[in-house]
Amino acid sequence: MKFEDNLVKKHDLSSLKVLGSVGEPINPEAWMWYYKLVGHEKCSIVDTFWQTETGGHVLTSLPGATPMKPGAAGFPFFGVQPVLLDESGKEIKGEGEGYLVFSRPWPGLMRTLYNNHDRYETTYFTKFPGYYCTGDGAKRDADGFLWVTGRVDDMLNVSGHLMSTAEVESVLTEHHAVAEAAVVSKPHSIKGECLFCFITINDHAVYDEKLLKELKQLVRERIGPFAQPDVIQNAPQLPKTRSGKIMRRILRKIALDDRDVGDISTLADSTVVDQLFAMRPANA
Repeated sequence: MKFEDNLVKKHDLSSLKVLGSVGEPINPEAWMWYYKLVGHEKCSIVDTFWQTETGGHVLTSLPGATPMKPGAAGFPFFGVQPVLLDESGKEIKGEGEGYLVFSRPWPGLMRTLYNNHDRYETTYFTKFPGYYCTGDGAKRDADGFLWVTGRVDDMLNVSGHLMSTAEVESVLTEHHAVAEAAVVSKPHSIKGECLFCFITINDHAVYDEKLLKELKQLVRERIGPFAQPDVIQNAPQLPKTRSGKIMRRILRKIALDDRDVGDISTLADSTVVDQLFAMRPANA
């Protein structure tokens, strides 16, 4: 989306039947761009949810068999039984949002962690006994579609309001100038936490005060005044793994101006880290 549409239009895409998206949950704006420009409104889009730990996808739409919604992960794959739980471990039936766990997961689920089985049990099975805990949040709508909202440890608590990073990122990418966004929390002396946002703008867009004001106003309108970002940083690139996952722990370090970022060997391009530190707003 960041580049000119002609880079896509100049190719013959008539043979395409199914499009895939991996790494991060695809936001509705990117989904529609993908569906219309690349798929010519005739291709199924499969935005699967899975983890390295599950050994295969566990939530997905099935091309030609199930309906699609822009941004939704879809439905459970064969044999998989996802459950939404609240903080106390009570099951959320029907519409609702909570922890995404599995009462019966994919048979490829890993069996242990190498030389550390205790950590395996603690990480995935202790919080909700009897369930595999993904560490992600999800919501189920009235039609039964599951929407992955992101890592539970990426939830934001601003002035007592709890919200997901995905919720804010989706609003930011509604703006025509923004191709991609990533949001993390930063400690705030009054609000507890505030929003530190990274945006990748489209090729012909301009990162200026006008854009920042428009983005802050957009978040206020869509979510509420409490959600207005304190910092919006220009990010020509985001730190991603080779499979396309944004490494938000690195973004949290940048938000804090903490150079101790830890292991970055899994990044597709490690030079992006120094670039983002250099572009960090002076008043952040």
